[in-house]
Order: sequence, then structure tokens, then C-alpha cells
Amino acid sequence: MRMSVSSSTARLLSAIFCLTLALPLLPVSAQAPKTTVLRYEEKMPVSAQTPKALLRYEEKKKQANDIAVSIMVSGLTCTCARFAEDIRNVVNELQPDGIRVLPVLGVGGLQNLNDVLFLKGVDMAVVDEDNLTLLKQRDPLLYANIEQSVQYITKLYNSEFHVLARNDIKSLDDLRGKKVSFNLKDSQSDVSADIIFRMLKIDVERVNYDNDEAIKQLQDGQISAMIILSGAPQAAVVRVKKEDGIHLLSLDERSLPKHDLHPLFAKYLPVELTHQQYPDLIPEGTSVSTVGSRSLLVTYAWPEYSSRYNRIAKFVREFFGKIDQFHDGSRHPKWEEISLVAEIPGWIRFKPAVDWLVEHQNAALKPAFAQFVQNYAPSMAQKGISEKDREMLFVKFQQFLQSQTTSSATGR
Repeated sequence: MRMSVSSSTARLLSAIFCLTLALPLLPVSAQAPKTTVLRYEEKMPVSAQTPKALLRYEEKKKQANDIAVSIMVSGLTCTCARFAEDIRNVVNELQPDGIRVLPVLGVGGLQNLNDVLFLKGVDMAVVDEDNLTLLKQRDPLLYANIEQSVQYITKLYNSEFHVLARNDIKSLDDLRGKKVSFNLKDSQSDVSADIIFRMLKIDVERVNYDNDEAIKQLQDGQISAMIILSGAPQAAVVRVKKEDGIHLLSLDERSLPKHDLHPLFAKYLPVELTHQQYPDLIPEGTSVSTVGSRSLLVTYAWPEYSSRYNRIAKFVREFFGKIDQFHDGSRHPKWEEISLVAEIPGWIRFKPAVDWLVEHQNAALKPAFAQFVQNYAPSMAQKGISEKDREMLFVKFQQFLQSQTTSSATGR
């Protein structure tokens, strides 16, 4: 039996059917709202939970930022990166009143110094001692008082000038007109290589590759040499093997007899690369002469007693106070070259570093002074010395020690 419907009912059913087909094509905003599933904390009484959660969040954020200091370094294969890692491992105390060191990868050289000066979130960096002068030469107006804004904490280690070349290149003179990688633009390698090649009056075709790319280009014969200025042993250089057809070039009077190297040695340190550092590249019992420079740990000079200043000051105290832990053999061998007392010409030292040195110098000297008085001025010791006279005598004692040190250093 067939079921019959009226024409009006048919028209209604047809309209409903068409509407059903059209619904999926409507915009999302026109669809019925979906049921929102509340998060767990939203099911709790807002008045009891939200302020507490926000308070804990803000407290945790403040704790994390209050203990953090950053150190900008170059690439992962740079000795400075290993130093920053060592510092992190020794100094870190991850607690609300502790200290946390954050190594940050940068470019190196002039760029690192610029980043300390201008980039938010960068507290410290590893740079070379001549960077300050070089920036002033580039823009005397912009960097006129840079030494007031970026100051050094300590000298870390010596960086050696590595020149890796194809075996057909026997000396730096053979690189004239050849393609040489100076490392990344404005890195310390790039800056120093530019200075050294100009001083030697050796014109090369300059390119800028990172260490890994430069080594590949060197192995493939696309470039004739590459430059790395970093503390030896440098991780990228250690990976190079003798069978790669690559060797280290010397920079000395014997390899460059036609050059006057006195101006170069007046600016840079004469250093040696050894078999112990690069056993695959330097035969046992021999060395490669080159030049080097001092790498510094520097900081932005925040206003005294500001929160950032206090954080860096705390870092300095922790770092200097644990300096013996960097000499236990488990750290990079370059830690043997650190000098907390080294004076760097042209640089101003960060005040908390000076304060720590003065405090600990006095702490070490005063027992010696007491022994000095007891041994060499027993009559004064027996009579007793006023506090004022003791202080005056101690100052003279320090001056005497300083004069002895100066005389010894100058050979007088």
C-alpha cells in the first residue's frame, strides 16, 4: 500500500531535506557551539585556586631569573664553549638563592663584544683583548666610552693562531692570491686573520666559512687554507688527520725569512703548538711556532647594586672562590693558563672582581705579616702595636712586597 502525502507536507519535507544537506557547508561560526571541556584547575573554586596558582607561577619565574647569568661564546668546537661548560658544571647551584650559568652560542670576537653591549639577556662573553681597540677604530663616536660599559672579569687562557693548509702550501707566503677561509664574519679568527695578513702584506682571496664547512672545503681542495684562532687543543682541528692531506703552517722567522716579524710579536704572543695537542698533525718531539692572544671573560657594567649587577657580582664570588676546582685534571687543560690577577691594558676591571682580589690578597698577606712582625720585629710585637700603627705598617709591608715582585719581574 502506498502512502500518500499532501503537497504542502511534501514541500515541507523537501525544505527540511535541502536544509540538512546545506548545513555542513555553513561557516563554523554559524554552527551550534561545541561543549567546552574545562581544564582540571578550572573545575576548582576560582576564588581558592587562581590567586594561589598565579602567585606560585610568579614566584617560580622570579626565582629562575634571579639566579641566571649568561655567557656568550663562539661555536661548539671553540675552547671558550668548553670553558663555559666547565664554569657551568662547577659554579651551578640550582636552588632559589643559588646561581645558574647559561652558555649561549654566538659568533665570537667583535660580535660577542657587540652583543654584550647591545643585546638583551647577554650578561657576559668570551672575547679577545684587542677587541676593544678594534671597535673604537671602526667607529670612534659609537664606541668612544666602551670601556666604561664593558669591563673584564679575568683573563681566561691564550688563544693560538691556527693555519690549516693543503700539503702543497709550504708557508704563509704560498697563500698569495689563494682562497683562504677566515672563519665567520667578525669572529675572532676573522678579525685577527685580517690584522695578521695585512701586517705581513700577504693578499689572499678571503672567504668566510664556519669550521666544519671550511674543513670540508679544504679536504675537497676548494680552498687552500683556513684560519682558527682558539685555545689549543681546538676540537675541530683535533678531528683533522694527516691522511686528509692537511698540515699546520708555522708563523715564525724561519718560515717567513723575508718578513720583519717584530711588529707582529710586539702585538701578539709567540706560542707553540705541540704534538701533545695535535698528535696526528705534529710529529712527536717537534712543534709549530705561531702567535696568540689573551682571551678574556667580560661583562656588561650594570649600575652598581642593581639586580643584574648583584647577580654578576655573586657569580664572580662563586667562580673565583672555586677556582681550584678547575685544576683537578677533569677540566680543559687550558685552565692552567687562567690568571685572576692579570692586568689587561686598555680595559677596566669589573669592581666585584677587584674587591674579591683585594679581600683575598689581604686575607693571605695578613698571617704572613703577623709572622713577619713576630720574626723580624719581636720587640714591637712584645710591646704591642696600636691598630693604627699596625695598619700603616701593613700598607708599607704590601708596598715592599710589590716592589720585590716588580724588581724580580724586571731582573733588577
